[in-house]
Order: sequence, then C-alpha cells, then structure tokens
Amino acid sequence: MALRPPAEVDVTTGLVRALLTVQHPDLADLPLEVVANGWDNVVLRLGDDLAVRVPRRETAAGLVRHEQEWLPGLAARLPVPVPAPVRVGLPSEGSAGPAFPWSWSVVPWFDGLSALAVDRALRRAFAPDLAAFLAALHVPAPPEAPANPFRGVPLTSRDESVRERLLLGHVPDDGALLDLWSRLVEVPAWDGPALWLHGDLHPANLVLAPGDHRLGAVVDFGDMTSGDPATDLATAWITFDAAGRRIFRETVTARCGTDEATWERARAWALVIGTAFAAHSDDDPAFADLGAQTLAQVLRDD
Repeated sequence: MALRPPAEVDVTTGLVRALLTVQHPDLADLPLEVVANGWDNVVLRLGDDLAVRVPRRETAAGLVRHEQEWLPGLAARLPVPVPAPVRVGLPSEGSAGPAFPWSWSVVPWFDGLSALAVDRALRRAFAPDLAAFLAALHVPAPPEAPANPFRGVPLTSRDESVRERLLLGHVPDDGALLDLWSRLVEVPAWDGPALWLHGDLHPANLVLAPGDHRLGAVVDFGDMTSGDPATDLATAWITFDAAGRRIFRETVTARCGTDEATWERARAWALVIGTAFAAHSDDDPAFADLGAQTLAQVLRDD
C-alpha cells in the first residue's frame, strides 16, 4: 500500500488569506479554516457561505481551470447544486503579494453531511436523487470538453494498473477479484457519444442535506471529462449497498435506457476505483475502508 501524492505547495490559511487580500480584498477578512486536504486540492471554508479550492500540486492546476471554464454552464441544468466558481483566483508571481503558481477558485459552501460519514444502508434515501443527477449530466459533450486519460476511457487502458495492484499484493485478493476483472475487461466498449462525466463520483463528493439523507449537493468536479457513462455509474457499488444499488440501477435504467453491458462496465470501473483507494490510502483510513467496502460490494454481486 502507499500514501496519497505529496503536496508540492503548502496551502495554509495564511497563504490563502494573502491571496484573497490581493485579488479579492472584500473577502479577505472573513473567517477562514482548512476543512479538507485531498489528493489534489485543499478546501478552506470562507465565512458562512463560501469555500476556497486551492491546488496542492501541479497536476490539479489544470483540473481547477476545467471547473472554472465548464462548471457554470453545466450547473444551470443540473437538479442538484454544484460548486460552480463565484470568483476566480489567478496565479501570482509574488511581486504584489504571495507567490502561488496556479489558478484557484472561490465556490459556494454547502451545509450538510458528507455521505462518506453515513452508513451505506442510510444512503438508499438519496439513490433516486443521484440517479436523476446523472440522467441530467450524462448528455453529449462538445469535442473540446476536458480530456482525462484515467476516466471515461476504455477499460483496456486501465488493465495494467489494476493487474499490478492485484498481482503485486497492493490489494488483498484470493484470485476472485483478478478473475472478475479478467472477465469484465472483455465487455464491449462504449460505442455511443462521449457524454459529460463527473469522473469521481464517490460518497465523499456527495453532500447530504441537513436534517435528512437526501442529496443536497455534488462537489469536486476536478476529474470532469467526457466518455463512457459507466465511469460514473460505478458509484452503484462505491456508494450503495445491494438494496440502494437496486434502486439506483432501476431508476437510471428507466430514465436513460442503460443496457446490461454498460452496467457490467460500471462494475468494472468500481473495481478500478476500489483497488486504487485500497492501494493508496495508508494515510487515510476512511478511504482505505471505502476501497475495501467497494471491492466487497463488487464481489457480492455475483
């Protein structure tokens, strides 16, 4: 197993407040605290209603720009709130304020509870909401939509990395996962139009509305891209238990006409993502557990 990628810039409240002072001074005096430190970005809550999303490594810089360019247009037709940027932060060379090499964003803050903190059985309540969100999102994307070599692509492009995790012992496997992957990777590839994808649809990116377990917001569109909708539909195994998955699948299929091959590819994508979480979360027990639970759900469907 391994750790998440190291930060290339130490994103602190002091750095972000200094960036705000120069570029958005009307926001600079609001309370500011770090609330999440992920693989790609640091998220800080800004006052009561805003958050600041700042890349912690160069790989994430382009992803923030994708959100800035595309998310406002997508947000207008989605049935659930998403963090379309309300202010744009620019790279700074340090001549007037702190040096910071990449773009960053000020986005809405969504009150609620991360679905990662909720038992899988309770997540069944928002299965129809998430299905409706994907039905609205999964429409043909323009040719210039962001490219992503790790999402929305043919399963064969992920074959080497999955086999490496399983064969080198990065993920415990008695052979069942490898056998399943060897079958699923042969499922016919998506031959429809390239559809808009969230790209990273796991429970930590789902915010539940205060007071119930309905879907309040979908966040973190850094991996947004276009391609095979099965990548997003993998959340059936990543997020839900068997009962929730049944509700989600039936709702998506009724609204989108999703065929069995797409669901098989979605199961394969859950295996891809589950092995990645399990292999790279030594420093994040919640994601290590999510990886293990995802793989259990993938196997249980047999």
